[in-house]
Amino acid sequence: MASFVDRVVLHVAGGDGGNGCASIRREKFKPLAGPDGANGGRGGDVILEVDPQTTTLLAYHHAPHRRAVSGTQGQGDMRMGKSGEDLVLPVPDGTVVKTADGEVLADLVGAGTRFVAAAGGRGGLGNAALSSPRRKAPGFALLGEPGESADLVLELKSVADVALVGFPSAGKSSLIAAMSAARPKIADYPFTTLVPNLGVVQAGEERYTVADVPGLIPGASQGKGLGLEFLRHVERCAVLVHVLDCATLEPGRDPLSDLDIL
Repeated sequence: MASFVDRVVLHVAGGDGGNGCASIRREKFKPLAGPDGANGGRGGDVILEVDPQTTTLLAYHHAPHRRAVSGTQGQGDMRMGKSGEDLVLPVPDGTVVKTADGEVLADLVGAGTRFVAAAGGRGGLGNAALSSPRRKAPGFALLGEPGESADLVLELKSVADVALVGFPSAGKSSLIAAMSAARPKIADYPFTTLVPNLGVVQAGEERYTVADVPGLIPGASQGKGLGLEFLRHVERCAVLVHVLDCATLEPGRDPLSDLDIL
């Protein structure tokens, strides 16, 4: 079962607006005292918000359909319909929101950054709001508007200061484990690292984050290996550190040729 997901297709829908109410107020000795139908409530929005405690898009991999609450219908005696609550979806820092065609809608960086993925519909007007001097008692009300719906592609690009890139088994995981409190899987066979790892390094008064991605192999730009799939996680890094294995036993490899290939 997947434990790290950095790309999902999310289907979102805002809540529908509640219908307006057509009602006539009735009082003693005044059978028809005027319209008192209230407006319907607004539908809730679907909002994406950066949450520092969220590190993966796994929740939306398992439940990709999300819908906000709809507004309720207006009632007589000028009782407004209740607005639907907004649905706030936490996403990791560095999430990019795209359309199915690849158009970038939002780049969510920084805790608390928000993006309205699907707006809720407006509530319908009741007959009290539709009355006028020429039409004092309308016998109808307006329907609420449907909420927006969208199919969005969410891609996670890790936010780190330094990225470690290199061949499989070059020592990237060992380096990040020695520098930080991160404990990635370390073994003596290629592609031990299957998902990106983040570590926080404290050097005196300076603190920075380091990202370790799966190893690259010749032909990675054509889709070979795992490296190309995760290279989006190093796009935001200020520094790329090439980790070279100076004691490799593979024939035809040496640090300078490895660096040229990387």
